[in-house]
Amino acid sequence: MSERAAPFYCPYCGDEDLRPGEEGHGAWECGACNRAFRLKFLGLLAQGLDRPDPGTGTGTGTGTGTGGERT
Repeated sequence: MSERAAPFYCPYCGDEDLRPGEEGHGAWECGACNRAFRLKFLGLLAQGLDRPDPGTGTGTGTGTGTGGERT
């Protein structure tokens, strides 16, 4: 079994005061904002995401939009 990556920042307040939560695998607690959250890997995207081309402002055409239609 390999080590899982730990979050560097709290997704709510951005602070780095994180520790593993008591609820089990993937649970984290933030000491700064007193929130608990869980991280879960859902899977790989089939085609990746469209990202705007910095030169033209258009997508690269390598993925799908949020509606699943090719842009």
